[in-house]
Parts: sequence; structure tokens; C-alpha cells
Amino acid sequence: MASLSCILTIGPLVSPYLLGQKESEDSDDLSENFLRPEDSCLQWLNEKATSSVIYVAFGSLMEFSQKQMDNIATALKNTKKPFLWVITPQKGGAELPQGFLEEIKEMGLVVTWCPQAKVLMHPAVACFVSHCGWNSTLEAVTAGIPIVALPNWLDQPTNAKLVENVFKTGVRMRIGEEEDGVASAEEVERCITEVMEGPMAEEIKMRAVGLKEVARKAMVDGGSSDRNINRFVTEISGKST
Repeated sequence: MASLSCILTIGPLVSPYLLGQKESEDSDDLSENFLRPEDSCLQWLNEKATSSVIYVAFGSLMEFSQKQMDNIATALKNTKKPFLWVITPQKGGAELPQGFLEEIKEMGLVVTWCPQAKVLMHPAVACFVSHCGWNSTLEAVTAGIPIVALPNWLDQPTNAKLVENVFKTGVRMRIGEEEDGVASAEEVERCITEVMEGPMAEEIKMRAVGLKEVARKAMVDGGSSDRNINRFVTEISGKST
């Protein structure tokens, strides 16, 4: 970027918790300020094996058709793996299939919100099924968690392409024409299996962990972010005098 324009990059700008730093007592990430997190999910995660849980969250604005909701529910059930699914309240939106919560009560947990940074950093979490909004993408990269992308609009398709083709820390679901813009249950399950158990799963995880280390190095004293913000301040101060 610097070779193309006079740009000084800083970041990643995420919760200090994701960077292994201690948060102040009054600090909360944006999600915790927006909706009250359900800390019960952290207690639930404590009971799960390392790298065994599928974390599913699509942000606070994304709404699904009933068919897409049904397909995701079916896929999660078919994986036979523990999952934590965050479903924010929707006005007149899709609902979980009838009887789903009873069927998965021994396997999964559905909540309305959770402290995402803490969930992503939990050792039980194996992958993140996400809409690939930039905040969620950056948090997953910083936490070193592979991503299963189901983008919808705005920057989400671009972010999903970065994850799959540039960062190579996850996969993107393919939408079939016959599904009318909906990812099939088989496709959702295939992508989850690919990042958790597929031939490329170990490489994907290694790349994710590698980016996590790069992010942390950038943010420490003397790291690239630290150097760039100091350079920026120095240049501005010099011009103001």
C-alpha cells in the first residue's frame, strides 16, 4: 500500500483481549455495548474439548430466508459436532425449525448474543461460520480461527474472497442457482467439514495461527502499527510547527 500512495497502516484495531493484552475494567467491545452478552456460553464452552466447537454468528443486521435458516440448522445437526449458534432477534424474520432446540440440546447451544472476542479466543472453538463482516473477519484473523464464510452484501463478499484466496484461512460457501441464492444444507456441512477435518484443514489452521502471530507483532511496542502511528504523529507535529 505504501508503494502506491502515502499510506501508513495501523492495527489491527480489535479488542485488546484478542491481542493477549489485559483489558481495563470498564472496557467492552462494540458487541457487548450493543447487546448484553450471554456469559453462559463461556461456561458451556469450558465443558467442551479443545478445537471441537463450531461457532456460528452472522452479526446483528443479517437476516436469512426461512430456507437458509433451515439449511444451516440441518447442516449443524448433521455434523454431529458441538456448536454455539448466535441468533439475534429478527422482526418477522426466519425462525428455527420446529423441535430443533429439543433435538440438539445435548449437542448445541443457541443464544441471542455473546462476548465474541472471548468466544473466538476460547480453546474449544475450532472454526467460525460467519457472514464475513469486516469486524468479525478481523477478529477471527486476530484470534487465529479458520472461517467458513457465508457473505451477503456490501464488503462481505470481498472479505470472504480475502479469507479464501488471499489469507487462505477458510472457505466460502457456494450458492447454487437451483437453491435461489441459498446455500444448501450439504454445502454448509461440506465447508464446515473441510476446515475441521478435510485434507487442507491442518494447513488452514496453520495459516490462521500464523496471521494471529503477525497481528500481535504489529501491535506491540516497536511493531509496525506502533511505528507507523508514531511516524504519523511526528509528521503532523512537524507540519504544524
